Amino acid sequence: MFKHPKESQVSITELMLPAHSNFSGKIHGGHILNLMDQIAFACASKHSQNYCVTASVNRVDFLNPIEVGELVTLKASVNYTGRTSMVIGLRVESENVQSGEVKHCNSSYFTMVAKDKDGKNAPVPGLILDSEQSIRRFARSIARQEQSRHRTTKFKSSEFKVEEHLETIKAHNVKLEL
Repeated sequence: MFKHPKESQVSITELMLPAHSNFSGKIHGGHILNLMDQIAFACASKHSQNYCVTASVNRVDFLNPIEVGELVTLKASVNYTGRTSMVIGLRVESENVQSGEVKHCNSSYFTMVAKDKDGKNAPVPGLILDSEQSIRRFARSIARQEQSRHRTTKFKSSEFKVEEHLETIKAHNVKLEL
């Protein structure tokens, strides 16, 4: 079975309240991460028609602060499907309701795994790729997976070679005492 990404796209908009703010008066990053996890779950569950769990989150960069009183919109779409997992692409934007200014606050990729009634990994429908953008997103997810595997292997303690990294490390704010 295959499904079009549009079939499971989800978006939510929420008003940012003072209770969501941190000590500097900006919206707390943890609150935004919680919303991102919720919408990734909703999108993945809608696509797979199963309960889903978060397996990993690929890089969350907070690009612009979000102010109390702004509307925050989160958009989620399935970018990649494996056998039991999906990569959900997320975009977070804030809007100043008085000026109408919209800011891109962050984008991220959540890997979600579908679970059946017994808690076992469940197969997910594949994706129908019908645009250059959907092909680009799918290919980018494959590339991210390959980069992640390479990083994991390169820095595994049994494979790590200190001497290969000393010159790079010395160029940073560090004092070596070996």
